[in-house]
Amino acid sequence: MATLARAPRERLEAAIASLAPTPQWERLRGPEAGMVMVRGRMGSVGGAFNLGEMTVARCAVRLDDGRVGHAYRAGRDLRAAELAAVLDACALGPGLPASLAAALAAMDAAEDAARDDRSRRAAATRVDFYGMVRMG
Repeated sequence: MATLARAPRERLEAAIASLAPTPQWERLRGPEAGMVMVRGRMGSVGGAFNLGEMTVARCAVRLDDGRVGHAYRAGRDLRAAELAAVLDACALGPGLPASLAAALAAMDAAEDAARDDRSRRAAATRVDFYGMVRMG
């Protein structure tokens, strides 16, 4: 579900298109956008506090064969929430279709690469203040 929640809509559409036969579904809830309260902790150990609100899109669908899928995604992309819910339901079957497994693996790899890139770019801006003090 985390992979589907973070994947770009284009990858979700491609994953649906790769399924044969194309799944048919009915909407049980949504898709709809709303707000949720995000809570935080100082240093991951302090008391919880309300950090702020964020927009989320959610959807629940039922496939023709009765499987039910759910999705919650950050932002307001209602179509992406619906597609993620459909793919969630497709993944609940007795056997994960090979095309869906490949699409999910590709989405995971793309997310890992993006995370590594962000980490590298952030690390490049790191300043070692201890070393600067010794130079002075």
